[in-house]
Formats: sequence, structure tokens, C-alpha cells
Amino acid sequence: MEEPLHRVLWTRNAGLAEACLRSRFVRGLADGTLDPEAFRRYVAQDAFFLRAFFSAYALAAARTVARIDVARRLHTLMQGVLDELELHRAYAERLDINLDDVTPNAAAKGYTDFLAKTACGSGVGEVLAAMTPCMRLYAWLGQQLSGGDHEGNPYRDWIETYASDEFGGLATELEGLLDELAVDIPLEAAAAYAEAMRHELAFFEAFA
Repeated sequence: MEEPLHRVLWTRNAGLAEACLRSRFVRGLADGTLDPEAFRRYVAQDAFFLRAFFSAYALAAARTVARIDVARRLHTLMQGVLDELELHRAYAERLDINLDDVTPNAAAKGYTDFLAKTACGSGVGEVLAAMTPCMRLYAWLGQQLSGGDHEGNPYRDWIETYASDEFGGLATELEGLLDELAVDIPLEAAAAYAEAMRHELAFFEAFA
């Protein structure tokens, strides 16, 4: 039986996922030693990114109105992004960050420009291929980091959010849509997926 597209693409990009796990930023989250100022900058940049991520979902959903089932599933994923933004807003209140006045760094701008270009100029399958790495990578990182004792870790909320079954379920839902809608464009999907993973690594490395 042929492997589903999402699994093939994840396996091909496993080296980039491992590099993200080994990044100084993620290791700092894992053991609680991350500089609070680095996390503060991350929250602002990630909130900026998530707004672009939400817009990409919205553009994909707008093209699937003939497929109500697909549009409904995308709507569920969009709600997941709004929930993430609420988490960031809670961080922002605690850390005194103005999320309405964020100047993107080079990594965030590169990633959001890539998403916008793909969402505006490509088919829905390719758009989802550009979005799936973020969801699956964060779910995987959360699961990798959740194994230890994080009782006193200041970044415990971050780890628990992305290790949760709820977030993992959203990643799985997106992968299911990718398998369904990108099956006829494996080369384009592979290129978009790999580029998104490279942007993910650059995003984490910006906070080293």
C-alpha cells in the first residue's frame, strides 16, 4: 500500500525537523533556560506569522465553497489559529507586548511573504502543502519536549499546548486535507512543503 503524501513529505524533511529540535531556541524551551527576552520577541513575531497563516486558510477556504465539507474542515482549522492567537495575547499581556505594532524580522517576513504568494497564486492543494509543516512540526516538537518533568519550567504552557491531543488532532486534520487535495500535484506539494520547513528552521534560529 502506498504511503500517504503527508507521511512521505514529513519523512523527506525529517532532517529539517531534527534541526529545529536541536535549535538553541527549542532546547531553551525544553529545559527552561531560554532568555525571557528571546521568548518575548518570539511571541511578537509568531503572532505576526499566525495572522498571515489565518489569512492563507481563509483564501484556501474561499476557493472551496463548492466543497462544503472541505470548507467546514478549513473553518475548524481557522478556529485553531484563533485559539493560538488567544494564547499569544495572554503571553503578550503578561510580557507587556503590543501585538498590534509588530515589525517583522527577516525570518518572519520571508515566511509570511512565501505564504501570501502561495495562497494568492497557487491551487488549494499547494497552499495546504505550504501550511502543513508548521502544524505537524509544532505538534511533533511539543510531543518531543513533553517527556520530561516541566513542573517548574516557565515555558510549560508552550510545551503542553503543542503536545496536546487537541493540537495534534488539528495537525492530523490538515494532513488529511493535504492528502486529499494535493494528490495530483506531488511535485508542487513537495516543493512547497520543503520550503515551508526551511522557513520554520530560519524562524527558530532568528531567536538564538
